[in-house]
Amino acid sequence: MKNILITGTSGQVGHALRTALSERGNILAPDRASFDLSNPASLKVALDELQPDLIINPAAYTAVDRAEIESGLAYCVNAQAPDAIARWASQNSVPLVHFSTDYVFDGSGTKPWTEDDECHPLSVYGSSKLAGENAIRAAGGSHPEHGHEHRDGAPAHRGVGCALGSRSRDPRRE
Repeated sequence: MKNILITGTSGQVGHALRTALSERGNILAPDRASFDLSNPASLKVALDELQPDLIINPAAYTAVDRAEIESGLAYCVNAQAPDAIARWASQNSVPLVHFSTDYVFDGSGTKPWTEDDECHPLSVYGSSKLAGENAIRAAGGSHPEHGHEHRDGAPAHRGVGCALGSRSRDPRRE
């Protein structure tokens, strides 16, 4: 049975994934104390101990307004931690599924976003999430799926198997 690491299981998306995937493998759901995204330097040791076969990372610093004054923490959790996770995953040939946000865009478009659309985040939160995406791409490795979460908390993706970097807008919001 595969060891599936799901970060942020105390959050809405992480909790839902933990429930949905519980029969698909051995779910590894460390708490913040043992997998501290605000301390990216500690993540390699934690990952070495957990030895996941798949990493799913929906965790994030999501306090959008507070990120403007806590930009260091937002970048630490949303960019530096995903970078550390992605580098470990790449070095260990472990697939990584990372969730981003529609805040990487400025909201001015009139059609669903694609992976070729330029990002123009308008906030520290959006910028920190985009920095995380870029760090994951730079790390290389296997990134079989990628999702974005809409501001209302609903998952926003084109479906299972969408490529890293793909972005779509929820048509219900247009």
